[in-house]
Amino acid sequence: MNARLSLFGNPVIGKALKHVVAAGKVIADSTLPDSTRELVLLRASQINGCAYCVDMHTKDAAHAGETSVRLNLVAAWREATVFTEAERAALELAEQGTRIADAAGGVGDEVWANAAKHYDEEQLGALVSLIALINAFNRVNVITQQPAGDYRPGQYA
Repeated sequence: MNARLSLFGNPVIGKALKHVVAAGKVIADSTLPDSTRELVLLRASQINGCAYCVDMHTKDAAHAGETSVRLNLVAAWREATVFTEAERAALELAEQGTRIADAAGGVGDEVWANAAKHYDEEQLGALVSLIALINAFNRVNVITQQPAGDYRPGQYA
């Protein structure tokens, strides 16, 4: 499979993505736990069918020490016993935030309240921003059919 566009070779999308990447650095520097961040990135990418991001975030999480058991169970997190209550709240927020068009009313108050029990204001801001950013990346990659499989951890660091 060949990509429809070279994302960083195209002058418009390349420039736009540099701003999205910069926003991601703000989130990475927040107090949101790295493991939570990677789980959310992976789950939203699974929902959106973004093979490039699933490849990237699975490899980055494993490289950072995440276990294969937890990575393999992200898609079925509700039935898995390997996630903390805080991680489960973040995954639920990620799912509802990603599936806004599928749910009347968007993210439910109960889901938000559960996330707010586990994360402070800064971390909630990071989670909301992270969910928005990964959905933007997923859409760009899916629309332009970015191929997956060749990503190396830290490739864009």
